Amino acid sequence: MDGARRIYGWLQGHPNSHAEPIVVRQHEVLAGHQEVGFFDLLEIRFIQHFRKQNISLQSLRKAAYNARRELHLDHPFATSKAKYMTDRKEIFLHTAKEENDKFLLNLMTNQIELYEVLEDAFAKGVTFDPSSGIAQCWHPRPGDFPNILLNPRIAFGRPAIDKYHVPTKTLFTCWHAERCDYDAVADWYEVPKDLVKEAVQFEVAVAA
Repeated sequence: MDGARRIYGWLQGHPNSHAEPIVVRQHEVLAGHQEVGFFDLLEIRFIQHFRKQNISLQSLRKAAYNARRELHLDHPFATSKAKYMTDRKEIFLHTAKEENDKFLLNLMTNQIELYEVLEDAFAKGVTFDPSSGIAQCWHPRPGDFPNILLNPRIAFGRPAIDKYHVPTKTLFTCWHAERCDYDAVADWYEVPKDLVKEAVQFEVAVAA
């Protein structure tokens, strides 16, 4: 199963197997099409970390359900706060026992340091509201593209240039239409030339 189909299954479920979605979708519609929302992306990222540790989809689906019920949050995997992290550990441990998932149980008992690493990896580049613990914005690749972020309040949560709030896709499309003229794009959108270049390089990188 390729990446796109796999993520689609996490968001929509798998009709052939009657498997329920893992993520409760945001209802964001752009140009008549439902888009993957900011919190959807963060939960997908969280799930990917655990799938790489061979945690079953069945256990992740059950853990997500339990977390939504216990924490009273639609997106419990898009939070980072001492209380939520502690509660999430307990929920994963309970789910491991309930599902008899030896991989997850081992992670939550014998490899707790690895679990902490997974939590830290999820939080990298994400800014969380200090009071609610809910994610506010995400710099997906701060080392390579420090000025690009995703923020649900900016450009509908699509990647955009920080401070200027122009979507990277918009800058890339204009750059391509202007025959790769950075100066022309910078003039059109009143964005510094170096940030236009960063936006173009980001779009090329994520498409690779």
